[in-house]
Amino acid sequence: MKSELFASEHMATQAAAPGMTQQNAKSIKYALDGECYARQGAMVAYRGELRFEKQGQGVGKFLKRAVTGEGLALMAVRGRGEVWFAHEAANCFIVDIEPGDGLSVNGRNVLCFDPSLSYEIKVVKGAGMAGGGLFNSVFSGQGKLGIVCEGNPIVIPVAPQAPVFVDTDAVVGWSSSLQTALHRSQSIGSMLRGGSGEAVQLRLDGEGFVIVRPSELRPEKAAGN
Repeated sequence: MKSELFASEHMATQAAAPGMTQQNAKSIKYALDGECYARQGAMVAYRGELRFEKQGQGVGKFLKRAVTGEGLALMAVRGRGEVWFAHEAANCFIVDIEPGDGLSVNGRNVLCFDPSLSYEIKVVKGAGMAGGGLFNSVFSGQGKLGIVCEGNPIVIPVAPQAPVFVDTDAVVGWSSSLQTALHRSQSIGSMLRGGSGEAVQLRLDGEGFVIVRPSELRPEKAAGN
């Protein structure tokens, strides 16, 4: 049988070592000899002896997720084999987190991560109940984190005395060392007259970077559908 479908860039090969690698722009492969964590429902294929188990987060974090609808619902994958993760054909990226690093990510953009990473759901200070959500998942430690983004991401450096303002429906994540606050770029009078559609943004101050998607989140996505 012959076809471009069987070109080398589409073929899955045996992993040389355990860990997370990029399969292609839309998927991540994880070679397991132990365990990893991923968003529930992210597995698209696997081979080997693997088990998939719903991962509890504790009462406090579960309540936060229930309130916001934007938490991080996880599953643990355990055993020996290979598993492929993807989410709705979104672009996938692997972030190497090193000691001293911290990345605050919207739960809907998390795909999978190493068990060596620690994470917690934290309040996004100053964001209130803005469209981007009140809580984000903050990752730290040492290991790899797989994230997804609808479209090609825009990564914007943030420098001291040069804050960056982002739409709360477009933001994917940012350096956890940055300070956040809600910013109004529109007067009350203008809002009463119908507004520009860009009334409130998330302001980020400090030194680091922010990642945004090239579109605002659709209402059904924001609702977790």
